[in-house]
Parts: sequence; structure tokens; C-alpha cells
Amino acid sequence: MKTLYLDIFSGISGDMFIGALLDLGLDFHALEHELEKLQLHSYHLHEKRGQKSSIAGTKFDVHLAHEHNHEHSHGEATHKHPHSHHEKAQAHGHQAHEEDHHHHHDNEHEHEHEHHDEHAHGGHEHEHGRTFSEIKELISKSALSSWVKQKSIAIFQRIAVAEGAIHGLPPEQVHFHEVGAVDSIVDIVGACIGLELMGKPRVLSALVVEGTGFIQCAHGRFPIPAPATLAILGNRGISISQTEEPHELVTPTGAALLAELVEDFGPMRGLVAEKIGFGLGTRDNKTRPNVLRAVLGTVSSRPATHDWQSDTISVLEANLDDINPEILGYFVEKALAAGALDVFHTPVQMKKNRPGVLLTVLCADSDSDRFTEMLLRETSTFGVRRHSTERRKLQREFTTVKTQYGEITVKLGKLDGKVLQAAPEYESCKKLSESANIPLKDVYKLAATGINHLQGLAI
Repeated sequence: MKTLYLDIFSGISGDMFIGALLDLGLDFHALEHELEKLQLHSYHLHEKRGQKSSIAGTKFDVHLAHEHNHEHSHGEATHKHPHSHHEKAQAHGHQAHEEDHHHHHDNEHEHEHEHHDEHAHGGHEHEHGRTFSEIKELISKSALSSWVKQKSIAIFQRIAVAEGAIHGLPPEQVHFHEVGAVDSIVDIVGACIGLELMGKPRVLSALVVEGTGFIQCAHGRFPIPAPATLAILGNRGISISQTEEPHELVTPTGAALLAELVEDFGPMRGLVAEKIGFGLGTRDNKTRPNVLRAVLGTVSSRPATHDWQSDTISVLEANLDDINPEILGYFVEKALAAGALDVFHTPVQMKKNRPGVLLTVLCADSDSDRFTEMLLRETSTFGVRRHSTERRKLQREFTTVKTQYGEITVKLGKLDGKVLQAAPEYESCKKLSESANIPLKDVYKLAATGINHLQGLAI
């Protein structure tokens, strides 16, 4: 299966995403034709080859027929909207990255951020605003494919949910300013159309990095990440780290595209690059080229063809020789309750021949900072070792076995379609033991009999 990897070392916005797809070979005229199905008017698309920091790529813009030259200050950038060349967020880092920003005003173009109410088209952005309900109806009634409709609406919904929570409104009533404008609708729907035209590749992404500083939004001056961007990523459980770039790098539209389209985040693993495309931003960043690099290729397969599952987890370790055993037990319970994959301690001999314990926490990579903090706060350690490791797991399924006292849940572990492991679930056995008033050990015997019966049926 084809894989599209988004190397977002300089962030992402909607127009940069489409620019990267065009640079990979997306047919511009096919994109135009599909967008006509929205029955939107008074705009035309523009693509052009250009360079950022000597890197050649494609700049994508939506030109609005009624646009007039105007300027407004955006935090540290001045956005000039050239006549009909609405170069997205002109002085902006991501084409309008900062504009996109204003929460839902995400027009990655110069309008994206428009964190100001005056921003959009010379201060008439409300003229183009739409509610989430109106945008959903517009897309639903179009002749676009069902996949493009579903993905486009889902992306808008992620923005609406985030904005609604920020402003205390139900998603359906959220009024999109820039994002409700024609160019923003084109960005979001166009991104989905582009992926469909390219065969709907699997989408992966690098870890999300954001700049620092402040942006001027319609509702005031806010620190980066913008409120909507942070909420959209947080709602999907996507971690974000800030870098030294003094500009906004990820716009709300860019965040919503990542949240809806990307399956997994992390470094490239086994990716064979067949095509590489660059979507250009507008601003000249201080610390990195203002481009979105997109890699289209395949993930190399290993010689083994087993169907086990694999993922990457963090292993956190700390050596302790001065911790109260009761505190140690409490930490184990607390970490497991907080979502750790496993927590255990092992007797070790430490320096000066002191006996101690090696406390180990296994957790998802995205949770490593949270559990590191817990280790530092809740135990006596002065430091925590961390490393990432690949984990391979049997395919897991759950079934039930029937007994004269009730059903018991059983977890099955399969490899290449064959059951290698079968184990009763403790909580299910405990519940039956209590309800039937029989010893827990007897419940396990009943479960074992049921499992043997299932295996006799070639589960």
C-alpha cells in the first residue's frame, strides 16, 4: 500500500499540504474540476513553482475575485493580501499560517490566521462566515464522492468541537470566520480530494513541532500554540513540542488535517521514498525552511511475514535504594491506574553494595513525559532513564466460555491464525467468584475446562 509521510519539521497548513501534493504529481486540473462540484463561485486556483531557502517546491493559492489589496499586522508578521493574488498569509510563515490561526479562521492562506476580525478580506470576513451546520450542508449536497464528503466534514467538525469548547458553544453553532470563507473550504475539501485522486495512500507524519511567541487573534493576543490548534491536537491525543522558531508553525486547519488523516506519528521507519514533494509557505522563517516535505513511497516489508502486531513503547527506569516499600507499592498502583502498560520492580545491588530495586514503567511513547514526571514526584529518584523499544504482540481477541455459574471472558493470542495463548481475564473470574460465592481457584478451573473445549473446536 502506498504511504504518504508528512515531514512537518516546519509545521503544516492547508495550502502547504495541497502544495506538497501538487509537487508530488497531483493533477491540478483534476483538482479544479472536482472542486467545482461544491458550486462555490468567485474564486480561482493558482499554483506556481518557487523556492524557499533554495528548496524548490509548489505554492498553492486560492484567489478570490473580490479581494482588494490590504494589510494588517499579525503578531510579528504583516499580511498583505495582494489583489487577486492572495498569497496566503503573506509575510506569514506558512502561508498564512498565522492567519489560519485565528481559531477556525484558518484559511491557511493569508487568511488563515487572520487572527483579527478585520483580517479577512479587508475586514469583511463576517461576510464570508458560515456556521458548521451550513458548511456541512454545502459539502453534503455536493456531487463529491462519499469519502471526500465524510473526511471533509470530519475535519471541519474537529475544528468546530475545539472552537465550541473554547467559546462555550455546541459544535453546530460555531461560526467559522476565515475557515468558513471560500478559500478555507477549498483548502480542506481540496486536501481530501487530492488524497483521493492519489489513491488514498496511508498517511503517516513526523512528530508535531510548533513555534513560540504570540499571535493576534480575533479575541485577543494568545501564546503559540493557538487555542484551537492545541485543542484539536489534544482531542486526538497528539503530542506537541515547541521549538525555537518565533512564529506559528501549525495552523488550526493543519492541526485538523493531521488529527483526521494521520494514522501514526513518529520518525520514518522502513520508508522507501519514490517521490518527494515540497509545499511552500510564504514567510521566511528564522530557523528552518518554510516548507512542508511530503514523501510518497512504500514501507519495506521484512522477510518474515508473520501477522503479529508491533508498536513502539517507552521504557522508563530508576534505581532506588532509599524508598519506603509502602510508597513503592502506592506508586505501582497509581501508575497502572494512570494508564501505564506495566509497572514492576526488580531487586538489584547498587553502588557501595547497597540493596535496592529497579523500578520500571512501560508506557506509550506519547505518555513518557507524564510518567517521567510521576516518577520524579512520587519516588525518591533523582533521575529517570528512558529509551524506546519495539514491541511485537500476538493478535488479540476476546471470547467467552460458559459454565454452570455464568460466562467467563477469555483472552486469545493468535499468530498467523493459530491460537498460541488463551487466558481467562482476572476481573471476569473475580466477578463470577463473588456472584456465585465460589472460590476463585475453582472459577479458574472452570475457565480452563472451557478453554480446552474451545481449543478442541479449533478456535
